[in-house]
Amino acid sequence: MDQKRLFAAIALSIGILLLFDVWNRTMSPPAPPPAPQAQQAEVPLPATPAAPGAAPAAPAAPAELSPARAEAQRVPVENPRLTGALSARGLMLDQLVLRQFRETVEPGSANVTLLAPRGRPEGYFAQWGWTAADGRTRVPDNETDWTVTGGPLAPGRPVTFTWDNGQGQIFEAEVSVDADYMFTVRQTLRNSAAEAVVVLPWARVRRERTPQTLGFFILHEGFVAVQDGRLTEITYSDGRDEGNRRRAQGSAWDNEAAEGWAGLSDKYWLTALTRAEDGQRLRSAFRHIPDQGVDRWQVDIAPPAPQAIAAGQSAGFASRLFAGAKEVELLDRYRDQQRIQDFDKAIDWGWFYFITKPFFYVLHWLGIVTGNFGIAILIFTLCLKVLFFPLANKAYKSMGRMRLVAPKMQEIRDRYKDDPAKMQAEMMALYKSEKINPASGCLPILVQIPVFFALYKVLFISIEMRHAPFFGWIRDLSAMDPTNLFNLFGLIPWDPPSFLHLPVWAIIMGVTMWVQQKLNPQPPDPIQQKIFAWLPVLFTFMLASFPAGLVIYWTWNNLLSIAQQWYIMHLDKKAQAARPPAQGGRGAGGQGTAAAKK
Repeated sequence: MDQKRLFAAIALSIGILLLFDVWNRTMSPPAPPPAPQAQQAEVPLPATPAAPGAAPAAPAAPAELSPARAEAQRVPVENPRLTGALSARGLMLDQLVLRQFRETVEPGSANVTLLAPRGRPEGYFAQWGWTAADGRTRVPDNETDWTVTGGPLAPGRPVTFTWDNGQGQIFEAEVSVDADYMFTVRQTLRNSAAEAVVVLPWARVRRERTPQTLGFFILHEGFVAVQDGRLTEITYSDGRDEGNRRRAQGSAWDNEAAEGWAGLSDKYWLTALTRAEDGQRLRSAFRHIPDQGVDRWQVDIAPPAPQAIAAGQSAGFASRLFAGAKEVELLDRYRDQQRIQDFDKAIDWGWFYFITKPFFYVLHWLGIVTGNFGIAILIFTLCLKVLFFPLANKAYKSMGRMRLVAPKMQEIRDRYKDDPAKMQAEMMALYKSEKINPASGCLPILVQIPVFFALYKVLFISIEMRHAPFFGWIRDLSAMDPTNLFNLFGLIPWDPPSFLHLPVWAIIMGVTMWVQQKLNPQPPDPIQQKIFAWLPVLFTFMLASFPAGLVIYWTWNNLLSIAQQWYIMHLDKKAQAARPPAQGGRGAGGQGTAAAKK
């Protein structure tokens, strides 16, 4: 039993050490982006490849460049949750700010900027266009200035972009936005020339640099897609390797599906493209584009084959762009109302999503009801304690019996120390006669482990927990407790190194863990006693940099466990006081044993 407890504690410690390492990665400052090279020539954005056998794309007509060229027309984007702008030059959505989210919890902190113009280190934008699959049709390019009708873009107020190529084809894109984060773009080509044209409309999201990632194996960031029910997640590092391999082989990195979507996922934010009309098959592609030591990333979608448009006819392609926060209920609503297959999987719930996602729903509901997600964590933990009370009660009773028979166990160890097989047989006989389950003492910690990891995942990935305050100095439950013992909780103007971070809540957690440990029967082995004695200290330092909400959960869970153990011990003492005195001899011993069993 003692060895099993030791192994369980060691396994848990190793797991927390791994998580501690992950969290330390998130605390490390981001590497500065490489400085842009002076007068670097812009690399053209690669278009979605044409279908096999299609003619090569016609080169776009060069734009007339002059020092006096006017600035590109920009169409404002406004809705209750977004502000930004569409560029009429190149038909790009290259400015998007999230109204309801700020960079930090500090007053006056800037709103989160999701999309930024091309050419900047933080460049991140969406674009719509066409490829000339017939090799002769003039199509718009990055320098094309579109004619704008309408504006600003707002819910119920679409904007139309039009361009005449001078060869009898008119390109049109109608852009609309809802009250949240979804854009719809309907691309149309009207062919008034005397002969047919073959073109391929497309939409894409482009990122000009590799962002700082925050998750390691806890959180996915990078390419993400669902294609015919199959979830694909490719990190930036794996995407770099796969992109290099496919370029060396000359193979495309795309996929055709009847349903699905594709995009780029951050911890809290998402840009994703999908079709806007049911029944239309979709081809999506991931692209890694190296450029002078800088990695660029792109996701594009298109119809599965180029469109042949006869004289006097028109054809097009309708797509949707999601650009915003990965809010659980919003993604669920888009999945159901707009039939975007498995759109909720844009949030990385992990392998145990069947536990993690229900945990989120309960915590979110409690947070809305109480108005405080910290209180929601406390109530949720209490409910779990009540739910698992019979299991934990049985475990604590077994531990209490273990404490009572500890002298007999030590006597068996001393008597058969040279005969391990006999010692084990006598121990098992003692457990059977006293109705003790030696593994039951591990049940409380085994029950707590999945709860710990599920709650950690919810706090780490869900934007609903981001910047959620508790009380006092805890202004963000998803971030670590900012106080520190080593600078006297801010009284000393010194910023200790990360390994000396020891906040208030971690100290309280360590104290509660020490008290709980004192209520449990101590292992007879002196070495094991020392190891267990240092575990509260070890856990205190390891959990110090974890999200404050997780440390609060652990502390509250310890307090509830202490109360439960004290209650069971109190009942045991009352039972012992009511037990009749032993009469001596074998019969008396049997009677005493029977009373103890009761």
